[in-house]
Amino acid sequence: RLAESGGGLVQAGGSLRLSCAATGRFFTSYAIGWFRRAPGKEREFVGVIARSGDATNLADSVKGRFTISRDNDKNMVYLQMNNLKSEDTAVYYCAKAATYRTAQVRHYDSWGQGTQVTVSS
Repeated sequence: RLAESGGGLVQAGGSLRLSCAATGRFFTSYAIGWFRRAPGKEREFVGVIARSGDATNLADSVKGRFTISRDNDKNMVYLQMNNLKSEDTAVYYCAKAATYRTAQVRHYDSWGQGTQVTVSS
């Protein structure tokens, strides 16, 4: 099971770090992805990190601003978000996948409940 935290209200240009905590076994068997859903829009891929943490894949819209890391000893994945923009406002979710080489929602499961990020301009 996965649970997100760390969301909140931040001004444009600010930073937030989201956390995704995993419970259960075999955490290191899965890639962990981040998605977001803005009001009235479909769930959108943000990025993913490989099982070992040695590779990531980020959406073009967040490259250069967001980074993903993981601590397998603590069963945690982090999404560091810098230089936030109003268009980053959304509910952010983490989920697991068998491989990091996919950005498709249907390849992910064990979704968390989401954490709200609101960026004020």
